[in-house]
Amino acid sequence: MIRDMPTLGLNHYNLRAPAALMETLRAFYVEVVGLEPGPRPAFASVGHWLYAGGRAVLHLSLAAPGEARTGAAAGTFDHVAFDCTGRAAFEATLERRGIAFERARVPGSTLVQVFFSDPAGNGVELDFPDEQA
Repeated sequence: MIRDMPTLGLNHYNLRAPAALMETLRAFYVEVVGLEPGPRPAFASVGHWLYAGGRAVLHLSLAAPGEARTGAAAGTFDHVAFDCTGRAAFEATLERRGIAFERARVPGSTLVQVFFSDPAGNGVELDFPDEQA
């Protein structure tokens, strides 16, 4: 274990997509997941930074024409998880938009998980304290 270089936490994750899908993802993560659009440095590439709790947690980047993820890690991503409150309102939003979701509990806790997919097929998990506990 390397104690001289501690990892402090997750900074962000990045999704790369063609222009139309990138804009669809932006709308989805703002309107459904509740992230907020915010400032992005003046990179030469096109993209968006979406924020949660004042942090840029999701970077959306324009993929180059024909770009595809390759190599051993190309198919290993399963999902990203966000801490949330207001489960009933989130579930109502998902139902109203016709987004299929599953609910689960973390064993030995009061945490309720809500799982669904974004428009690109990436897994999304929303974690809620059980408001009836």
